[in-house]
Amino acid sequence: MTVKASWPTNTWYVAYSSDEVTDKPQGRQICGQRMVFYRTQNEKIVALADFCPHRGAPLSLGYVNDEGDLVCGYHGMVMNCDGNCKSMPGQRVNAFPGITAYPVEERYGFIWVWPGEAEKADTDLIPKFDFFDDPGWAYGGGVYHINCNYKLMVDNLMDLTHETYVHASSIGQPEIEDEAPDSFKDGDTVVTKRTMEAIKAPPFWQNALKFNDLEPTADVDRWQISRFTPPSHIMINVGVAVAGQGGFDAPADQKASSVVVDFITPESETSIWYYWGMARNFKPSDEELTKTIREGQGQIFSEDLEMLEAQQRNLIDNPDRQLLKLNIDGGGVLARRMIDKILKQEVSAS
Repeated sequence: MTVKASWPTNTWYVAYSSDEVTDKPQGRQICGQRMVFYRTQNEKIVALADFCPHRGAPLSLGYVNDEGDLVCGYHGMVMNCDGNCKSMPGQRVNAFPGITAYPVEERYGFIWVWPGEAEKADTDLIPKFDFFDDPGWAYGGGVYHINCNYKLMVDNLMDLTHETYVHASSIGQPEIEDEAPDSFKDGDTVVTKRTMEAIKAPPFWQNALKFNDLEPTADVDRWQISRFTPPSHIMINVGVAVAGQGGFDAPADQKASSVVVDFITPESETSIWYYWGMARNFKPSDEELTKTIREGQGQIFSEDLEMLEAQQRNLIDNPDRQLLKLNIDGGGVLARRMIDKILKQEVSAS
């Protein structure tokens, strides 16, 4: 019996950042499907199944010719951008069955791919993130390959209680545990919100206050607002403001805040591509500050990587163990329910 995968397919995932895709073919597995990505000479992004119909060689080991077609590196089979067999030295191949061509879209500095039914792909379904195109914001980020199921990362980002322990030296602090989060659905998103008042900022946010010309040791009001959008995108509004100035709604000159960007793309049932970053609207033209924040955030997320991979190994070794669900897990539970609903809809429509 074939087991249904745990991820939706009729949806958009981040496959690469824009600067990673060139005219050199690159292979990547997404949602259990091996794909090859490349740019043509006119900058068009192409995504095909990474499988030559001749002998099954990976097309990612080939090259792009002057016409923008993909040439297999094994025997020279030429595939066009639609996945059709175009030519092969000394052979007639036009009648050969082609391969899957995946819908792709370049937006916000990322390459998005639709791994499901191509005829259902709609670029209007890509979530809208206005800050990527706003010159008043700066963004810096990176990517990690993590050996865990994508839902474990969703759980991680929808419950930030773990910061007290996993990130004790940077963004964690005991006060996080003193305030229970509020989790709820908001249309087709899930929100988990936590606020803390009149506390000292942890090291990462003390530096952010200093960067924004504020006193780093001042009492602050802190907020964490995680927003999950299917299938696996999470934006987290985070920040601190001088205590008593309105918290999240404080004037810009009284706070340091940003949006943590999380695009989670399943590779397999036990591995993901995780594109992380931070968008901020203070000192957006300061490139050195962007680099400093990116390096600090990269270290923070590397701590998550170690924990998540160890968690996944434990779950593989103990498949029948039932896990506890506590009040802090509310956001992750609601997100998983939303994913399950989408999966059921895909099954009923197939």
